[in-house]
Amino acid sequence: MVCPRWRATGLSEQLHTELVGQRPEPLAALLVDVTRPRVQALYETWGYRKIGERQPFADSPLYAVMLRSR
Repeated sequence: MVCPRWRATGLSEQLHTELVGQRPEPLAALLVDVTRPRVQALYETWGYRKIGERQPFADSPLYAVMLRSR
């Protein structure tokens, strides 16, 4: 999460790129609440693609499962 005053500045993507770039794994995965299409669209601009949907627990939201290769 980025403080509101720093949103829409590119800082989120810079932080994400730095954190993911230091990892040795060939893939990065994340879950996005399906009721947040703008968040999913943002991650798509960062190279993620939706590969399915999951509800990890009976009382949890439905999530879009997203993957990105390095």
